[in-house]
Amino acid sequence: MGQQSEIDSRGFTLLELILTLLVVAVAVGLVAPAIGRSTEAVRARAEVAGFSATFRHAREQAITTRQPYTVVVNPVSRLQTVMTGEDEVRWTRALSARLTIEAATPGALTVRFEPQGTSSGGEFRISTGAVTYRVSVDPVTGRVRNHRE
Repeated sequence: MGQQSEIDSRGFTLLELILTLLVVAVAVGLVAPAIGRSTEAVRARAEVAGFSATFRHAREQAITTRQPYTVVVNPVSRLQTVMTGEDEVRWTRALSARLTIEAATPGALTVRFEPQGTSSGGEFRISTGAVTYRVSVDPVTGRVRNHRE
């Protein structure tokens, strides 16, 4: 008889298993939305980094080749087009369908970089879901900066 009670105490009861599963379900329910939000933020940051990199690269090319470069942002066709001073298209970058792009100044979707490093300046508001960034191009230095709003 002593062996029978020892065997029964080795397993889990149904109540213990149900409580364990309940705790796991609550933990997953609390963590999953946070992971989804952080994934969206990382994706938005990567999109903004690519958008800004196009401007930075155009500025570097203008300085290196000693000819003006222009970046044209077309929110409708979702393209960033980089052209030389002779209106020769150098490259085009497709923008994600998730992005909403607005110029801070209406109609200012073109930024021109001069060989001296200056620019015509510009400011863009980029949104994806609940995440919004502001990308600005300084007219005096041509430097491109972005920050989350």
